[in-house]
Amino acid sequence: MFTTRLISGIILVLLSVVIVGQGGVLLFGVTALISLAGLFELYRVLGIHKRFLAIVGYATAVSYYGILWCEGQRYITLMVIGSLMTLMALYVFTFPEYKTEEITGAFFGVCYVPVMLSYLYQTRAMNDGAYVVWLIFLSSWGCDTCAYCSGMLFGKHKLAPVLSPKKSIEGAVGGVAGAAFLGFIYASLFGGGMTEIDRPHMVCAAACAIAAVISQIGDLAASAIKRNHKVKDYGHLIPGHGGILDRFDSMIFTAPAVYFALTFLK
Repeated sequence: MFTTRLISGIILVLLSVVIVGQGGVLLFGVTALISLAGLFELYRVLGIHKRFLAIVGYATAVSYYGILWCEGQRYITLMVIGSLMTLMALYVFTFPEYKTEEITGAFFGVCYVPVMLSYLYQTRAMNDGAYVVWLIFLSSWGCDTCAYCSGMLFGKHKLAPVLSPKKSIEGAVGGVAGAAFLGFIYASLFGGGMTEIDRPHMVCAAACAIAAVISQIGDLAASAIKRNHKVKDYGHLIPGHGGILDRFDSMIFTAPAVYFALTFLK
């Protein structure tokens, strides 16, 4: 299992370097496909993947990415409202075919996976995107590593004792501090190429710290959904890691966190 997980991890890192480094249509397409796969995994856990309302969710996700590619962001609110109205129409005209939680789960899934994960592409599309997009990975994977090490060395107080007994407050603090330090080091190496950030050291460190806090919420949120529905993994697409949501659970949260942190801090 460890060998499989290690090999899969190395392949994922290499693919990430190529795809994210290339950006453009390649990253857009891969992000859209990953989003749809993750949405399917979530719907399967919620037990609605074979229901007609899942089609509404997939159609909304595809529409969202179409709007994003055409740079028609002013229509996103209209799309969201239209999706909700469609789901509610399906709810009332087929009553009592669907339960309230199925309708809310279908709508929640679109916001949770495709919309939030799309900020990986949107961050890469920023003016300094070729540099700052890597802060998403630093704050996500860097936080995980630093939190694990800090928790092993200093962990005494449980962060979420019922949901995740092994996570500690000390580990969480260490993860945030480690991510901020990685952001600072990254800016020391590549900050000179950032044209729109006045103080790259401070901005990158702060963005990574903010994203690291939210990253841990994302990790726990994904675990909570699995616990509530009594599943171990979201899927088996990635050998040794599980499904898309098992591997990208924290990145779903760090991508928009880094994007908006940079938007306001730079």
